[in-house]
Amino acid sequence: MKESLVQAKIIKHLQNRLAYVVKVITASKAGVADLLVCYKGLFIAIEVKAPGKLGTQSELQKANATMVRASGGVSLLVDNLQDVVAFFDSLDSQH
Repeated sequence: MKESLVQAKIIKHLQNRLAYVVKVITASKAGVADLLVCYKGLFIAIEVKAPGKLGTQSELQKANATMVRASGGVSLLVDNLQDVVAFFDSLDSQH
């Protein structure tokens, strides 16, 4: 499955959860995650990879993920919808 198909499934799921979702096409900063999400007051940056390609995260992407976490946000690296569903289900069970 292509990365774009995984992204599309994730976006649809998050929109159904009433999350604010932005798919980053071009950013003014290199290494920004593919999806920027706000959900229940939490900032979440999601880097999406094609299934089986999780190890292909660039050093810039890793650095940006670190900055998101240092700023109090959450950074996810995923290659499937199920991991996203599980993460957001855990958020819902906490609130």
